Amino acid sequence: MTEASVEEFSVLDIRAGTITRCERFPEARKPAYKLWIDFGPEMGEKASSAGITDLYEPEELVGRQILGVVNFPPRQIGPFRSEVLTLGVYTDERTVVLVQPDRPVPDGSRLG
Repeated sequence: MTEASVEEFSVLDIRAGTITRCERFPEARKPAYKLWIDFGPEMGEKASSAGITDLYEPEELVGRQILGVVNFPPRQIGPFRSEVLTLGVYTDERTVVLVQPDRPVPDGSRLG
């Protein structure tokens, strides 16, 4: 495990957002969804590809708040441009549990 400083961690811009739309992503190499996430008036809606199909169905994700890294460069994943890294915790080699606030917060709120 590599140690990191608080300064290195503070470079990450991690914000809360609400999933507004979710679609299956059959073109992805691994099972995934296409997510559209509202990060509030300052940032607007951003797209993300997320490998969270084991525990979540698209209809239950819409309206859910999540945390995402919003300052990584976009990645092209097949035909889809992923602008945000949706955060989750691996429970085994492929099952991911989303990281989310335990209470509603304004979209765009920064992790601190």
